[in-house]
Amino acid sequence: MAADRRRLQQVCTSYERGIVTQTAKWTYPQPTSSSFNTPTNFSLLFKNEQWTHLPESQPISTPGAACFSMASGGDGADSSSLDSLKYTNRLSKERSPYLLQHAHNPVDWYPWGQEAFDKAKNEDKPIFLSVGYSTCHWCHVMERESFEDEDIGKILTDNFVCIKVDREERPDVDKVYMTFVQATSGGGGWPMSVWLTPDLRPFFGGTYFPPRDSGRRPGLTTVLMRVLEQWRGNRTALESSGERVIEALKKGTTIAAQAGETPPSGPDVANRCFQQLAHSYEEEYGGFRDAPKFPSPVNLMFLMSYWAMNRDTSQGAEALQMTLHTLRMMALGGIHDHVAQGFHRYSTDSSWHVPHFEKMLYDQAQLAVAYISAYQVSGEQFFAKVARDILLYVSRDLSDKSGGFYSAEDADSLPALASTVKKEGAFCVWTATEIRELLAETVEGATGGATQADIFMHHYGVKEQGNVDPEQDPHGELENQNVLIVRYSPELTAARFGLNVERVSELLTASRAKLAEVRRARPPPHLDSKMLASWNGLMLSGFARVGAVLGDKTLLERAEKAAHFLWQHMWDEAEGRILHSCYRGQDLEVEQVESPIAGFLDDYAFVVAGLLDLYEATGAVRWLSWAETLQQRQDHLFWDSQGGGYFCSDPNDPALLLALKQDQDGAEPSANSVSAMNLLRLSHLTDRPEWAARSQKLLAAFSDRLVKVPIALPDMVRGLMAQHYTMKQIVICGEPDAEDTASLTSCVHSLFLPHKVLMLADADPDGFLRQRLSVLSTMMPLDGRAAAYVCQDYTCALPVTCPQELRRLLLE
Repeated sequence: MAADRRRLQQVCTSYERGIVTQTAKWTYPQPTSSSFNTPTNFSLLFKNEQWTHLPESQPISTPGAACFSMASGGDGADSSSLDSLKYTNRLSKERSPYLLQHAHNPVDWYPWGQEAFDKAKNEDKPIFLSVGYSTCHWCHVMERESFEDEDIGKILTDNFVCIKVDREERPDVDKVYMTFVQATSGGGGWPMSVWLTPDLRPFFGGTYFPPRDSGRRPGLTTVLMRVLEQWRGNRTALESSGERVIEALKKGTTIAAQAGETPPSGPDVANRCFQQLAHSYEEEYGGFRDAPKFPSPVNLMFLMSYWAMNRDTSQGAEALQMTLHTLRMMALGGIHDHVAQGFHRYSTDSSWHVPHFEKMLYDQAQLAVAYISAYQVSGEQFFAKVARDILLYVSRDLSDKSGGFYSAEDADSLPALASTVKKEGAFCVWTATEIRELLAETVEGATGGATQADIFMHHYGVKEQGNVDPEQDPHGELENQNVLIVRYSPELTAARFGLNVERVSELLTASRAKLAEVRRARPPPHLDSKMLASWNGLMLSGFARVGAVLGDKTLLERAEKAAHFLWQHMWDEAEGRILHSCYRGQDLEVEQVESPIAGFLDDYAFVVAGLLDLYEATGAVRWLSWAETLQQRQDHLFWDSQGGGYFCSDPNDPALLLALKQDQDGAEPSANSVSAMNLLRLSHLTDRPEWAARSQKLLAAFSDRLVKVPIALPDMVRGLMAQHYTMKQIVICGEPDAEDTASLTSCVHSLFLPHKVLMLADADPDGFLRQRLSVLSTMMPLDGRAAAYVCQDYTCALPVTCPQELRRLLLE
């Protein structure tokens, strides 16, 4: 039993850390092929040396815990050790914030592209590929230690063709080489360091390397020299070893349905997924491991869907309890920014207290949906408030005036304007002295003449010497600092100070506002202003779904603005393709690179899902029509007509060695998981049964994964459940802007219905829906009043005009 639990936690660790590759295939169960167990080229490079190949299972919070282990986080580049004007390389012409952070390294960096490939072939040099992202802490540590070092820069420039890749800008490149690193080293993460032949075949790789040898870990300088030695003296063995791994990976990463294969049983897979999640659940504070803890919205959305289909069982009740407790503890914890809203990336401890302070757009998007779903399920305003809180943060700090959303905010920042060294969490943490000075006013009627500071510090766990355990602060950056965490309910805090609950709530709100004002004067963390179609699609869903549930027109207007942004800036109508990214320029206008990056599977799948959510929230058929167009393009570009499922990127790209299908829902859901549900929804909205059949074939392709380790694909399990239980079609016939129509749609939005599509059918016989769905010809308002039809398998109940009757029908 303990061994099973460890395996499940390994899977959770792998996908929660955001390692978007095929890793868990070998993590659970353990691999049998020596191709994946043995880092062959490590032994070639360091034969008879003292260096140890270390496993992945090192703590994220430990700096450089292993050269081949996960090391990710957030920082802004700080070129304090180098005159940043002394060197300028070709990355200065790029638009990626991450690449621009390396534009003044003493390294002759190239972006990923033909120019670099040609140079490597013409000069017969190995390629050094370095992959990271702009808010990655250890990426910047490695830059500061190694890439700003002139001696290391000279070794790299003289002997290698050096390519720098932003993993968020080129997820296709990242996935291929991360798959290699994880298969050969047992670990993975960012920064990722990989050595390639001139024809782009990897032969050695790892993650973070210190600049010089440290203990039993080789430094980057040593690694570079050993690679050169082997390249010059043992090249054939080096290349053939790497080639064997790539060939094994091509076979090992193949995901395909057999001829005539059907998806596995939805209830059986869902039950197993629930059991695996329950087995890894941490009861005291919620979440699915001890520490570090990740929000994992894909798990929570599955559990709510599981509850919806098992409301009357003990398993359903347990699934709901796990979900609501986790969401509640996260919202009360330090992972939630109580002053400036939004959620940080993950918690370094089991109680959600001390976070890694980076904020990612994809987390905000998915958590907004999770919290509003919890509100639908429970009716508790607490969860609706948190959902609003997230969208307030995104609207204020991650929004471009064009309507797009920025990618991330960094974890580190300067503690003060005069500071030269950035620190983790400096923008967010507080000393007790600061709070006492800010909130010095005595509160009338409070016990013992308490001040606002006394009440605030009690409620949020502020201590005079700081409230961060040294174990969560290995570098001492948070010494004497406090991370706010709700320690008491408003009722208990009110009782402690002899005040009523309303008064305490007012005081806490006013105190947070004062702290927010002070924070705005601090040096801000780095903002990654890159705008990605995929993450914008996720955020579109967030605004649309929260706006629909709360009936908030402002949120729905913001959602429509995001959709217009995607149409205007991320859709190449002439070529019929989505573009992956665009950028905020110097004059704050949206800019595009000279050769725009074509969209990947994630971009299509997430935008389609967002457009479908927006259509259901507003009834505006233009978004449904565009979703239909995008799905057709996605099918054309990425569908595997032989084995089923979608490739992550263009399978015909000659620069990519592996044609991968992402088979785990991690920090973001797998695009195949999202597509399984998109296809089902679209098949019902457009009367295209071939899309339902395609969804089935997709699920069949992932059958082995779904049966053996469904915890790795909880979002896809939701699609499998929707196939089994059949989607409900809810048709509202009425005038779009009429009050009676709105009352019926509000009723639908108030309920958590994971397997439904909602349509608004007006009286226009030439309308988008009536042209596609012949069944709508028999559906009309009743006696001049808007009517709701609830159908399943195109068999409909009698229409109703009363929201209460509609609610009863939907909950049957």
